[in-house]
Amino acid sequence: MTANPFLSPSELPYRLPDFAAIREEHFLPAFEQGVAEHLAEVDAIVANPEPATFDNTIAALERSGATLKRVETVLHTLAGSDATEGIREIEREIAPRASQHADAVSLNRDLWARIQQVTTDDPQEAWLLERYRLDFVKAGAGLGDREQERLRELNTRLAELGTEFSANVVRATGEASLVTTDAADLDGLDEAQLSAIEKDGEYVLPLLNTTVQPALAQLTDRATRERLYTLSVGRAPENLEIAARTAELRAERARLLGYPDHAAYKVADQTAGTVEAVEERLGQLVGPARRNVEKEARVLAEYAGHDIEPWDWPYYTEQVRKARYDFDESVLRPYFELGRVIEDGVFHAATLLYGVTFTERPDLAGYHPDMRTWEVLDGDGSALGLFLLDPYARPTKRGGAWMHNLVDQSLLLDERPVVVNNLNITKPVSGPALLTFDEVETAFHEFGHALHGLLSAVRFPRVEGTSVPRDFVEFPSQVNEMWALWPEVLSHYARHHETGEPVPDELVRRLTAASRFNQGFATFEYLAAALLDWAWHRLAPGETVEDPASFEARALEAAGALHPLVRPRYRSTYFQHIFSDDGYSAGYYSYVWSEVLDAESVEWFKENGGLTRAGGDRFRERVLSLGGSVDPMGAVTDFLGREPGMEPLLARKGLN
Repeated sequence: MTANPFLSPSELPYRLPDFAAIREEHFLPAFEQGVAEHLAEVDAIVANPEPATFDNTIAALERSGATLKRVETVLHTLAGSDATEGIREIEREIAPRASQHADAVSLNRDLWARIQQVTTDDPQEAWLLERYRLDFVKAGAGLGDREQERLRELNTRLAELGTEFSANVVRATGEASLVTTDAADLDGLDEAQLSAIEKDGEYVLPLLNTTVQPALAQLTDRATRERLYTLSVGRAPENLEIAARTAELRAERARLLGYPDHAAYKVADQTAGTVEAVEERLGQLVGPARRNVEKEARVLAEYAGHDIEPWDWPYYTEQVRKARYDFDESVLRPYFELGRVIEDGVFHAATLLYGVTFTERPDLAGYHPDMRTWEVLDGDGSALGLFLLDPYARPTKRGGAWMHNLVDQSLLLDERPVVVNNLNITKPVSGPALLTFDEVETAFHEFGHALHGLLSAVRFPRVEGTSVPRDFVEFPSQVNEMWALWPEVLSHYARHHETGEPVPDELVRRLTAASRFNQGFATFEYLAAALLDWAWHRLAPGETVEDPASFEARALEAAGALHPLVRPRYRSTYFQHIFSDDGYSAGYYSYVWSEVLDAESVEWFKENGGLTRAGGDRFRERVLSLGGSVDPMGAVTDFLGREPGMEPLLARKGLN
């Protein structure tokens, strides 16, 4: 049998996992060895006869668990991006055991006692020490034996439920694809789109993870639109019971840990700080967004000549944009070829801002043949890390777009970051992949996360790059979206894939004007999802959801976010952000919380010369490079030179 590649650091550049050598049979043995090694390392820290110091306790914990980290990183990567049935089964087996192991560390009384004894005068060490203490308190280190035993049971069960929820979404999203043998049903899609979804005489239009499917904006046949929308909102009904049980168990866990509910537990270490602060900010937006929705609905119904339904909204939005702004989004797609968007757009903006450069490394393979890898160098030619792109949708990949690390940046461990961006673009059968502008913005957004990881320059992996509060992590990625339409960047990448002609200025002006329409809908569907998340996680301990099927409507109605034409961006049954793991649970509000900082920062860039190396270096030095090693709100205030306010965001969304 070949050596298990998880049991030693990868010998590839930057310690990129050697996916070609990894087999499914390697995971369980390496996981078990990784757990044993990690427990032995923790025992050694506890047994150290020397007085507890930062280096022999906190830094030692930062160095521990390397084998386990390698296994879990690759498993989670494949489970999200290329989940074979074998990988799903391994994940189902490992998830509860991983939770039990995490509890074995965080509920170790002797380790907790040692952490409490550590002192340090170094500001970075002191910040990390406080993070560790809060982590251990929130994990239950201070509980009694009976409470800790119940906590272990809860965590194990929640891990099982999260894995089951995610597997159901992946399966149901595939099964709920719209299938037809009649191309007329799909009138409105272009030839390239039809070719990409045709196989053996059938057209299979797969679902993306959101409620509103992109094809709804193009399909001319109303019955097909209704069918597609119904498939989208009706998928994975079995997840309702899982959602309810998850919320109930999280509420019980919150009570064990001394919090009134799961939302209070989650927000305690976020920048928002309190549930009241979150509710105040969301509440400020619901009324104005609803008023905009009503205005937009009247415009759409007037144009359509009849009452519209939820599946009509995207289609007539595009028709109104064409009529009112002389704008047809499909005309833009030939100017947005995937490779050019990434290399001449996303990368070009990063080079202008931060001086970093990108060299493709075809010798370094990812976990799927469609992936591409680049080496990232700093302005002085020194190595920064690797960037991998996984652009296409496939049945084994979850919906949406995201960034994650394969290797975390750490000066302590002498590790440079290896970062992956996942998109979900339909792969063309032949010819180039042409993007919508939404997909272009998503590419810039996700690369904002990648820059947060690649430009991290911290000592400790616990606070690298995107290891920041959940309601802060979207801030750098949202800022990076601004460069997609910046003239200096746009002119560099937005060129016709056949002629090389730049996108006409007039078309860009129409895009900008048209994009202001439908802001009410976009804001409202997001707020509905954030408020739905909040409602599930404001359940009081002991409160049960007797009728999960009606919970969503009752919760949205109570929050003023129930609307017959606008359902949440994610409904409960496929809201993976909040139910697949603790991730964004009681934290989906973070997008708008971060967008306040984003809107202020965009204004700062515009006031200070726009896309300049000086502005980029300031943002890098005071935000991106610091990761979670400092107070994030202090870092933003330092960058801006002022306290952020709501006005720029309200103006951006037309809600002022």
